[in-house]
Amino acid sequence: MDFGTLCIHGNDKKYDNTGAVSVPIFQTATFAHPGVGESTGYDYTRQQNPTREHLENVMVKLEDGVDALAFSSGMAAISAVMELFSPGDHIIASDDLYGGSHRLFQHIAVKNGIIFDLVNTSNLFLIEALIGPNTKALFIETPTNPMMQVTDLAGVGKIAQKHRLLFIVDNTFLTPYFQKPLQLGADIVIHSGTKYLGGHNDTIAGFAVTNDETIAEKLRFIFKTTGAGLSPFDSWLLIRGIKTLAIRMDKQQENAMVIAQWLSQQEKIKAVHYVGLPTHPGYELSRRQATGFGGMISFEVDSEETARQILEGVSLIQYAESLGGVETLITYPMLQTHGDIPEAEREARGINNRLLRLSVGIEGVQDLINELARVIKGESV
Repeated sequence: MDFGTLCIHGNDKKYDNTGAVSVPIFQTATFAHPGVGESTGYDYTRQQNPTREHLENVMVKLEDGVDALAFSSGMAAISAVMELFSPGDHIIASDDLYGGSHRLFQHIAVKNGIIFDLVNTSNLFLIEALIGPNTKALFIETPTNPMMQVTDLAGVGKIAQKHRLLFIVDNTFLTPYFQKPLQLGADIVIHSGTKYLGGHNDTIAGFAVTNDETIAEKLRFIFKTTGAGLSPFDSWLLIRGIKTLAIRMDKQQENAMVIAQWLSQQEKIKAVHYVGLPTHPGYELSRRQATGFGGMISFEVDSEETARQILEGVSLIQYAESLGGVETLITYPMLQTHGDIPEAEREARGINNRLLRLSVGIEGVQDLINELARVIKGESV
């Protein structure tokens, strides 16, 4: 079945007999039992809810998994996955990570006894060199946030299989529309559903999807025990958002390609990081392992003054954290998404006071270019 069709009809289970086209919002905390020792299949919303189940079944189809769990945020999903590990376990992760993941690993997981090595995972030799007897997992973000590094998922999958490691991929930037990590060797796929899956900057959500029944069973236990499941109403918003995922991402990618090419020609823009540009070091790899390049661009300007001038001058484009929605947003990683990372680490990875990140929306692309041209020149509205 076509991906766009699955976005709309990926779960054909019916939850009522009214003929409602939109799945009902089962806004209830608990469910009555038909009798002693009997259940309708639903007991308590922390464990499962029909609206959330519908959403999860759609995500299973989109990612080609066996189970999907919908969490209250992307960070809640990653936190649950971290509960699969024990003190002394070692995890190798991408060094250019979303700042929230970095914060969770370095300030929460480390406190709980988990050991991390962060490395440029686009270099497979660096990954294998760090594997030791206590290494349990590889955590990959690709393309990375915000420097857009690309990791060979099939290559990492072979390393994980060779050393019997859990292979976890954050697929937020490309979504299952453009990239299918489970088909390339991953065991668990993570999403911030807040971003492209929701698509409208109106709710926060997260997902963990797996193709392994044993892992699914462990995650389900963690899920019901720690209680970070997505609410029924937010589940409905994600169901609605996913219905237009394919057409939104097509438009966002189309816009991003035009904008990336335009930025590359501007005198005050010193570097453009967009995977869809043939000059990007991960371009050919992306063509092999993904079906699209997405709508995320990072670019470096000539000075901090120019960066601040752009951020303070935008109007149609909004200066705001987050990404993946229909509205174009611009972010200052060093102050926002990656503000908790020590300055020396940020600078070493290129996250400096001249770097901006653009999440391209679905507006008319010429309107977005006109806005960028105006703020780069320092002109007012």
